[in-house]
Amino acid sequence: MKLLVIDDDPSFNKMLTGFLLRNNYQVESAHSPQSALELLKDHVFNLVLTDFKLPGMDGIALMQEIKRIYPGTPVILITNYSDIRTAVNSIKLGAYEFVNKPVNPDELLKTVEKALKAERKPEEQEKTTESPKKTNGKQLQFIIGQTPQSLELWNYVDVVAPTKMSVLILGESGTGKEYVANIIHQKSKRANKQFVAIDCGVLSKELAASELFGHVKGAFTGATQDKKGQFEVANGGTLFLDEIGNLPYEVQVQLLRVLQERIIKRVGSDKEIPIDVRIISATNESLSQNRNSEEFRNDLYHRINEFELNVPPLRNRLADLEEYCEFFISEACLELNKNHKTLSEEVLLAFKNYDWPGNLRELKNLIKRAVLLAPTDKITMDQLPEGFKNTENTFVDSGNKSSIQQNDVTNQDLKEIQKAQEINTIKKVLADTKFNKSMAAKILNIDRSTLYKKIKEYGIDA
Repeated sequence: MKLLVIDDDPSFNKMLTGFLLRNNYQVESAHSPQSALELLKDHVFNLVLTDFKLPGMDGIALMQEIKRIYPGTPVILITNYSDIRTAVNSIKLGAYEFVNKPVNPDELLKTVEKALKAERKPEEQEKTTESPKKTNGKQLQFIIGQTPQSLELWNYVDVVAPTKMSVLILGESGTGKEYVANIIHQKSKRANKQFVAIDCGVLSKELAASELFGHVKGAFTGATQDKKGQFEVANGGTLFLDEIGNLPYEVQVQLLRVLQERIIKRVGSDKEIPIDVRIISATNESLSQNRNSEEFRNDLYHRINEFELNVPPLRNRLADLEEYCEFFISEACLELNKNHKTLSEEVLLAFKNYDWPGNLRELKNLIKRAVLLAPTDKITMDQLPEGFKNTENTFVDSGNKSSIQQNDVTNQDLKEIQKAQEINTIKKVLADTKFNKSMAAKILNIDRSTLYKKIKEYGIDA
């Protein structure tokens, strides 16, 4: 597969090109729209990744020009500017996906793979000389752990995976709910079919039906060609609906009907399309508390919750910490082309005394940073953020100077402690981002609708 990277930032262009090369793609790079269009005249590309802010022509204009010449070539837009309106507009105009900087390599790679797998019409494929990459996806590696909570979780996964039951996965942000869903898929009879993940938190009322069920050409402004929805893409396989609690209420009604009838209609079409999809959903909130209100439908709740799984937070399974550290170190060293590294005893102690509000995602990101910064094969406290310097006998809230002494925890309600930490963290991040809620949500690793709910719930002045 041949990819084209377009970015006027030389360092980012080089980094992204190198990353894609290491993942066995052929890659050409350009630093301006003009040089990109020249390359497109002489080469056939299966995918284009372009920055949004470019000299002389923005990414959307460039994408439209590429689509005019090569209608079947998917385009991924990358930008520093987290503007949901720009994202929605770019997808309406034909972008495959919209990705924010700083780019998460794993997520970007997953998006690239999905874009290359996306089925195109025969007349669009005439422009390319290579066949799509054939892959069932690499086998996902995961840690079972040794704590009772972890062992119970994976025992339940083994039990429910071979069935057709809909699964609802509960867990805090960053605990690895999508990984659990993917493992269920891999252990199921649908393993040789597609696993498709959707973040329901970013689906607006206007675009949700098109994204889920597809549309036909001319169904709405910007619908220049037929498009399969994610239900069709996942047909025969598994559809993962992440943060389903944030799905707009009107869309919940449409989803319920599809789950009941197992039939979809593309937007703008009367043709009924039968679908066979297993639904796995996830949320970091309690749907049981919202299902009798107007936030989440009670009947939909029972449809998606034939079997419930709880993914425990990292602070409740610290006996698994060293195993996860070793796994993430190996992964980071491979991705960053570094020699294998180990944690110093001081770092390991600091990790064990930390509360991990961001769970496994926070641990993974912290280790990747430390691997990158470590000048030797030993990761020391020098490679950790400043907040970890005082964690030997303290739970430290990430990004917050305040702390709670361990010997005081036994005399306090743990839920109240966690709530106070969450409130302080949200307040600090909002202040640091000058109350830019899109940016704050990204830093907190939650979607914007979840952030708005927490601001309202905690009465935060924002």
